[in-house]
Amino acid sequence: KLNIGVETIQHGVEGLTYLLTESSKLMISEIDFQDSIHVLGFSDELNKLLLQLYLDHRKEIRSILSELAPKLPSYHSLEWRLDVQLASRSLRQQIKPAVTLKLHLNQNEDQTAQVLQTDPSTLLHLIQQLEQALGEMKTNHCRRIVRNMK
Repeated sequence: KLNIGVETIQHGVEGLTYLLTESSKLMISEIDFQDSIHVLGFSDELNKLLLQLYLDHRKEIRSILSELAPKLPSYHSLEWRLDVQLASRSLRQQIKPAVTLKLHLNQNEDQTAQVLQTDPSTLLHLIQQLEQALGEMKTNHCRRIVRNMK
């Protein structure tokens, strides 16, 4: 009926879907949305229709996106043990430490456990990386991103 190719219509629908989902994820204001679509070169009437469409459906889109998000496991508790091998038949004097961790997780009200084993140097490196990531979360840039995600 439109005398337009199927691919053109498909790309248009995908573009509109992307525009609405990304705008809803970021909860951008009316002015920011208008600035975003003004660059596309649509007529003023179409820009107003897109703005009204966004304002009417952004809460519904956010609720659908939150339902589609994967439910990641959450931390419950941690057990650990340090094992040290002091000698073996072939080597009388050796020190081979190993840290064994048992991580208890909650996922969908089910509790699971993951057993991990590593050497102390790798564990120290992991701790340093996690502390660095936590430090990054305290920067103004990350706080602004997290605030916009909510």
